[in-house]
Amino acid sequence: MSKHPTTFRSAWDALADSPEQAANLRARADLMRRIVDFIAAKAWTQVEAAERCGVSQPRINDLVNGRISRFSLDALVNIAAALGFRVKVSLRAA
Repeated sequence: MSKHPTTFRSAWDALADSPEQAANLRARADLMRRIVDFIAAKAWTQVEAAERCGVSQPRINDLVNGRISRFSLDALVNIAAALGFRVKVSLRAA
């Protein structure tokens, strides 16, 4: 009997236990990337970014280093709002 490798539509699908969890991971990763890109464009240090985001420097370090498991979607929305962004959610068929 030959085994076929499992294929996934995305890396998030491979990491998640359900399509819902994959969607949450995807949303968090996108928001994290946009926040990190904004911080980099401003050339802020982690300390400066932390002050502007209302979080600690180690929290910014987690963000910059992509530690997605340490952030809820809610926490990322709060950080984005502290930076003056309004998070807009859109839905589309999968």
